[in-house]
Amino acid sequence: MLENRTVGMSSSSNPSPDQPLDPKTALTSAELARLEQELADAEASLSYERAEPLGAEALAQPLDPIQTAAPLMMVETAFLASTASLLWLVSYYLSIGPWVRILFPIPIALVYLRWGNRAAWMAAAVCGLLLSVLMGPYLSLLFFVPYALLGVQLGSLWRRRAPWLVSISLGTLIATFGFFLRMLLLSLFLGEDLWSYLTNRITDLLQWWLSKLVDWGLLGLGAVGETNLTTVQIATLAVVLCSDFIYLFTVHLAAWLLLERLGNPIPNPPRWVQVLMDEEK
Repeated sequence: MLENRTVGMSSSSNPSPDQPLDPKTALTSAELARLEQELADAEASLSYERAEPLGAEALAQPLDPIQTAAPLMMVETAFLASTASLLWLVSYYLSIGPWVRILFPIPIALVYLRWGNRAAWMAAAVCGLLLSVLMGPYLSLLFFVPYALLGVQLGSLWRRRAPWLVSISLGTLIATFGFFLRMLLLSLFLGEDLWSYLTNRITDLLQWWLSKLVDWGLLGLGAVGETNLTTVQIATLAVVLCSDFIYLFTVHLAAWLLLERLGNPIPNPPRWVQVLMDEEK
C-alpha cells in the first residue's frame, strides 16, 4: 500500500503532457498575472535604470574630459580653418589691403596653441582642401605654402615659449621658400622666367642708386658699370629676406596683441618692443 502511494505521488508530481493539471496544484489567473507583473517590473528596472532623472549630486559631477574634448577640438579646428580660408579668399578677390596678410597664419597657430600638433595639421589640410574646391589647386597651394606652414611652425614655437628671434628667423626661411615656389609656379604657367625679370628690375634699382652716389661724389664714375649678375642676385635675395623678416615681425606683433585677449598668449617680445608699445598706449 505504501508503494502504491509513492507511485501515485510520483506520477502526480510529473504529469504527462496529455494529462490535465490538478486543479489544486494549478496556478490561478490572478497569481499568473501577479508573476507576470513582477517579471515586467524587474525587466523595466534593469533596462531603464538610467532613464530616471538625475539628482543634484549626479548633475554636480564634472563631465568626462575625454568625451567633451574631442568634439570641441573638431569644432574649433573646423571653425578656425574656415576662418583662415575666408581671410585668404576675401583678400584675393576683394583686395581689401595687404595688412590682411598679417592674419593669415594666426588661426592655424591658435589651433596649435589650444589643441596641439595633430589638430594644427588637420586645420592646415582642411584649409588646403577647402580652398582647392573654392579657388582651385593653384591658389590653394599658394596659401598652404607658406601661410599654413607658417601657422604650424609659429604655433609650435610659441607653445614651446621660443624667443621671438628664433621664431621670426625660421618663419622668414619658410616665407622665402614660399616666395620662390610662387615664382616657379608663375614662371611655369606664364612660360616666362620671372626670376630674370625680377633681377633686371633689381639691376635697374642698383644702377639708379649707384648713379645717385656718383652724383653726390661718394663713388667714382667707374662704379656704375661694376654690377654683375651675382651681385644682383645676392641683392635680390637680401631684399626678399628683409621683407619676409619684417612681415614675420608684424605677424608676431599682431599675435601678441590678439591672442593674449583670447587666453592663449605667445611669448613676450623683446624689451624695446614692450617699451615702444607702452609709450604708444
